[in-house]
Amino acid sequence: MLVIVVENAPPRLRGRLAVWLLEVRAGVYVGRYSVKTREMIWKQVEEGIGEGNAVLCAPAPNDQGFEFATCGANRRLPRDMDGVRLVSFLPQGELGEGEL
Repeated sequence: MLVIVVENAPPRLRGRLAVWLLEVRAGVYVGRYSVKTREMIWKQVEEGIGEGNAVLCAPAPNDQGFEFATCGANRRLPRDMDGVRLVSFLPQGELGEGEL
């Protein structure tokens, strides 16, 4: 399963995501695609997110059972701790760029 959540995304990107995925709530898109298609969809998100931000979650063969990627400015930043991906927070008022 593929889940993409967008905040403050341009309408064009939201429409593009709705072509590929089901929007179950405002800004929450769900679907099931191959890794290749998922990467194509995520590339479109990265190119079209503008001033917004997005996160992608998908199954992965690791201890957590999933992987995630972010793009755009957000206080939550992915961190790799001994092979486990966690999320850290920037202090209030500081925005960071997500990592893949």
